[in-house]
Amino acid sequence: MSTTATTSHTATPTTGALIGTGLLATAAASAATMAVATAGNMAGVSLDIAGAPIPVAGFGVLTAVFSLVGVAIAALLSRFARRPRRTFVRTTVALTVLSLLPDVIVDAGPATRALLMLTHLVAATIVIPAVARRLAV
Repeated sequence: MSTTATTSHTATPTTGALIGTGLLATAAASAATMAVATAGNMAGVSLDIAGAPIPVAGFGVLTAVFSLVGVAIAALLSRFARRPRRTFVRTTVALTVLSLLPDVIVDAGPATRALLMLTHLVAATIVIPAVARRLAV
């Protein structure tokens, strides 16, 4: 009788894969927030804050900037955190909640505020799970 030793390997995600996934998620989230803003505007929701219009492209740009900050946080956590995925999800969910606060107090109508909050949630729903999947448990 012979025995065969089996070993299981836990794949450690590479930084390159993490960044690649983050970039794809960022692009998808930027496109999605612009689509949500466009749909809202077409439905009659104003994109004006304090009387100044927000360009639809502005939704995509700001989504990209803050999504890339999230990817940078993920890269740092993958290197330094004991539980990178858990820490990333908790951190980014908390940051998403905090990102809603300015929308509550902004000088805009209720529908505009709701649309702004929706774009934050859409971006988070796309980026957080995609990036979290690339982090070690």
